Amino acid sequence: MEKSSPMNKIAQITLIFWIMKISATTLGETAGDLLAQTLGVGYAISTMIFFGIFLITLVAQLSSKRYIPALYWTVILSTSVAGTTMSDFMDRTLALGYAKGSMILISILLMIFAYWYFSERSLNINYIRTRKAEVLYWVAILFSNTLGTALGDFLSDTSGLGYIGGAILIGSLLAIILVAAFYTKISRVFLFWVAFVLTRPFGATFGDLLTKPHEKGGLDLGTMGSSLVLASILVIFMIYTTFKQNKVTVGKAV
Repeated sequence: MEKSSPMNKIAQITLIFWIMKISATTLGETAGDLLAQTLGVGYAISTMIFFGIFLITLVAQLSSKRYIPALYWTVILSTSVAGTTMSDFMDRTLALGYAKGSMILISILLMIFAYWYFSERSLNINYIRTRKAEVLYWVAILFSNTLGTALGDFLSDTSGLGYIGGAILIGSLLAIILVAAFYTKISRVFLFWVAFVLTRPFGATFGDLLTKPHEKGGLDLGTMGSSLVLASILVIFMIYTTFKQNKVTVGKAV
C-alpha cells in the first residue's frame, strides 16, 4: 500500500503565492543565465549542477513531515533554475530551436498530467496525500518551468514581440485567467495549472527584460544585479510566510 502523507505540504494559493512564484521563476531565469552565460560554465554543465541541486532539495522536501515555507520555495527555485538551463541546453546546445523544444516539452508535460490524473484521479494540489502524487507534482513543476523558459524565449526572440511585448502578452493571459477564476465556472484546477505554466514564460520574459542590453530591448541591469534584487524579494517573502506559518502552528497547538 502506498504511503500517505500526514498532511498537505503544499503552499496555500494566495496572492503572496503568485508573487513569490513569479519572483522565483524570474530569479531562475537570471541565475541560470548567470552561471551558464555570464560565468561561462555552459548549458550542459550548468544543467547537471542545477538538476543535482533540484534532486537534493526534492529529497529534503519529500522527507519533511510538514509544510516548511523556506524548503518549499527552495525546491520551487531549484526547478526554475534547472528548467532554465535544461531548456537552453535543448534549444541552443542541441539546436532544437524554441518552437520544436516547446512542442517536445508540452508533450512531456501533458503525459505527466495524464499519468497523474489516471493514477491519482485528480490534479488538485489541495488533495496531495500520497508520495506518488507529491513526486508527480514536483516533476510537473520542473517540466512546466522548463517549458516556460522555451516559450518565453520563443516569444521574446522568435515571435517578434520582444521582451516587453512577450511580458505584456503573458501578463494579459494571466489577467484573463484571473477574471475567469472569479466570474466563470471553468475548473479551478485547470485554471491553476494553466496559470502556473504561464507564470514561467512571464518570469522568463521579465528576466530577459531586466538583464538584456538596451540594443536588444532590455533594461541592461545584468544577471548579477537582477539576481540579487530578485533573491532579496524572495527571501523577504520566505521570512514572512515562515513567520505566518509558525503563528498558525502555535495557534493550533494551543
